[in-house]
Amino acid sequence: MSYELYYWDGLQGRGEFVRLALEEAGADYVDVARDDARAMMTLLGDRHVANPPFAPPFLKDGDLIVPQTANILMYLGPKLKLAPRDEGLRYVANGLQLTIADVVTEAHDTHHPIASALYYEDQKQEAKARAADFIDHRIPKFMSYFERVLKQNPHTSADGDEHLVGDALTYVDLSMFQLIDGLHYAFPRATAQFGKHYPRLAQLYVQVAKRPRIVAYLDSERRIPHNESCVFRHYPELDKDVS
Repeated sequence: MSYELYYWDGLQGRGEFVRLALEEAGADYVDVARDDARAMMTLLGDRHVANPPFAPPFLKDGDLIVPQTANILMYLGPKLKLAPRDEGLRYVANGLQLTIADVVTEAHDTHHPIASALYYEDQKQEAKARAADFIDHRIPKFMSYFERVLKQNPHTSADGDEHLVGDALTYVDLSMFQLIDGLHYAFPRATAQFGKHYPRLAQLYVQVAKRPRIVAYLDSERRIPHNESCVFRHYPELDKDVS
C-alpha cells in the first residue's frame, strides 16, 4: 500500500522535507493533491475523521493519519531506514528536526512578519526589517549551532561523510539539505559565503545533492521549483551582502 502525502499542490513548502525522505528511500507514495486537489480539503473538513489534522502536510498510512512535518519524519524514519539505529538518538534526531522547523518558520516570517493573511505588499517595510535581522542574527545563530552539531557528532561514518546524528544518513541530513537550498534561493547574496562560514554544512549539502536517488528526484518533474508562493521566497529587496 502506498503512503499518501497531503500538501498544497504547486508548492515545495514543508511537504518537501517529507518528499525528500520518501524519494531517498525509494518508497511508494502518492502526492495526493497533484492528482486530486479536493481530496485534501475534503479530509481536512471531514467531521467524522478521528484525530483530524489541523493543516498539511500530513501523511496517511492505511487508516493512520500522521500530521506535522517533524512528527511525520519521526514516524517514517525507522520504516524508511532513515533514522538512527540507536533508539535514544532518534529523539536527538527529532530535536534537530524541530529546530530546523524553527528556522523554516522564521524564514517564512521574513516576508510575512505581521500576518499570513496579509499580502507581502501590505507589509514590505516590516518585512525588510525582519529579513535584515534574520540575515544578521538568526541565520548565523542557527547555522553556527548546526555546524557545531556536525563537528561534535562522536560517530564516525564508514563512508567518510559527516552526518548530523549517528553514523549514517538520516532524514535530518536530508532536511538540512532542503533548509540550505531554501536559504540559497531566498537569500542568494546573504548566503554567497555560506561555505566559508559553515564548511561542514556546505559539504553535507553537496554530499546529499550527489546521492543517486536525490539526483534523480531533483532532475524530475516531481521536484517543484522554488516560487514566490512558498515558504522560501526570493524578494531581492529583502536580500543583502554578508562578508
